[in-house]
Amino acid sequence: MLSTVQDVPLLISRILTHGSSIHGTSQVTTWTGEPEPHRRSFAEVGARAAQLAHALREDLQVADDERVATLMWNNAEHVEAYFAIPSMGAVLHTLNLRLPADQLAFIVGHAADRVIIANGSLLPLLAPLLPHLKTVEHVVVSGPGDRTALEGSHARVHEYEDLIAGKPTTYDWPELDERQAAAMCYTSGTTGDPKGVVYSHRSIYLHSMQVNMAQSMGLTDQDTSLVVVPQFHVNAWGLPHATFMTGVNMLMPDRFLQPAPLAEMIEREKPTHAAAVPTIWQGLLAELTAKPRDVSSLGQVTIGGSACPPSLMEAFDRLGMRVCHAWGMTETSPLGTIARPPAHVVGTPEEFAYRLTQGRFPAGVEARLTGPGGERLPWDGESAGELEVRGPWIAGAYYNGPDAEPLRPADKFSEDGWLKTGDVGTISADGFLTLTDRAKDVIKSGGEWISSVELENALMSHPDVTEAAVVAVPDEKWGERPLATVVLKEGSTADFESLRAFLASDVCRIAKWQLPERWSIIEAVPKTSVGKFDKKKIRESLRLGQLDVTKLD
Repeated sequence: MLSTVQDVPLLISRILTHGSSIHGTSQVTTWTGEPEPHRRSFAEVGARAAQLAHALREDLQVADDERVATLMWNNAEHVEAYFAIPSMGAVLHTLNLRLPADQLAFIVGHAADRVIIANGSLLPLLAPLLPHLKTVEHVVVSGPGDRTALEGSHARVHEYEDLIAGKPTTYDWPELDERQAAAMCYTSGTTGDPKGVVYSHRSIYLHSMQVNMAQSMGLTDQDTSLVVVPQFHVNAWGLPHATFMTGVNMLMPDRFLQPAPLAEMIEREKPTHAAAVPTIWQGLLAELTAKPRDVSSLGQVTIGGSACPPSLMEAFDRLGMRVCHAWGMTETSPLGTIARPPAHVVGTPEEFAYRLTQGRFPAGVEARLTGPGGERLPWDGESAGELEVRGPWIAGAYYNGPDAEPLRPADKFSEDGWLKTGDVGTISADGFLTLTDRAKDVIKSGGEWISSVELENALMSHPDVTEAAVVAVPDEKWGERPLATVVLKEGSTADFESLRAFLASDVCRIAKWQLPERWSIIEAVPKTSVGKFDKKKIRESLRLGQLDVTKLD
């Protein structure tokens, strides 16, 4: 028996049409570094998205299913591309501008991008790459920047505003198959070549609905979201699409991602919500500590990408900015969990412990834990295993090129189709995930596991420590032991003995057998292209003898 409900495909064009009409007065505000930011209404974004679609189809001959790349900051023009490209039937491909040049060249070639839309300020990055981007025929440049860097290129160069000028402000968006590709992002390539994840119209639509649920980010048209998380990083955690569903105003920082301009944006534009990785918030906290600002409008902060140190969460609580932890990855679109404490603990001492978890799985994300022998582990809050997930916005394969079958490596996908996340953790009986480490980063000492994340968070709660990263090093007796690399605050007098004593104290309660013997002072923890700690670089520095390591008795 079939239902009697209309079969209307879930398309990005419907999100665009809804947002630009029902919420047409909501705004995308782009920070410019000038006295006044640039403001554009959702209605104007919708009209310009239609113009861009006409230009891509008629002038650049972009066909259905063709990839159109963006090399852009978070700004209104990037939002226009977010909607125009998939709505017309092509595929949006966001390029991570922080990736090494060789990885960017690989990604563009692998996706067979023919058109790149780039911000003018990023042309110094793009120009040296262009000779290696054989598939690229057109570069569309938006915003200020020196165009002379592109002279002599094999690609034709177009001005964004000139290209869309005079084009119709409406577009007859095609009725696509909702399972058709809409956008793609590549993983950051921590091992091997980056891998492409292709999102469908359906998956983005459903993910956007989940972002908007009250138990998720729960934003309305009374909110303004400061979207710091890059649009090239898993679709800015789904915020551009989700905001057009509900009319949430967007404050886009463009290239002004340093702590001082972010603090100024918050004080002047008064956003109610913001989203970014922990390293952004650590920098902002230092800025606000040195130069206090009125940040009272910012009541909700979503932190994901890596674990938020408890000390950071407590510091923002004192500023009136409530941190909400989230977990996800490129392969999960990215929303996988979000830490809204259950009703029965709100206002109790248990509430903070729930907030420190990665959060509870929403409807649409199924999860299981797998032990080292492949056994299924219980949700008891104690049994630790690798997290596997599946759902309507979870990747089931990687993109393997224009004419190749999807790629399902055994280390990333189970035989029955679940995504192996590579994260190790526990799940409580009520569905809250606590990650203890990445599978590749967990320290296996004497047959027991030591969580590098737990040690890092404890170290970063010390008043003299700015950052800390812990990696495993070989040990003849125990197999592996932790090496703690720390960044000390200027003027600090802390030594390794006192730091180890702090870990063992009643403040941190780290078990004696887990305490690091090996320590090193570093200037900064290396970061990946999306702001996570890059531990492979620490291991490489250790291998090359570039770390000054002290071993305590």
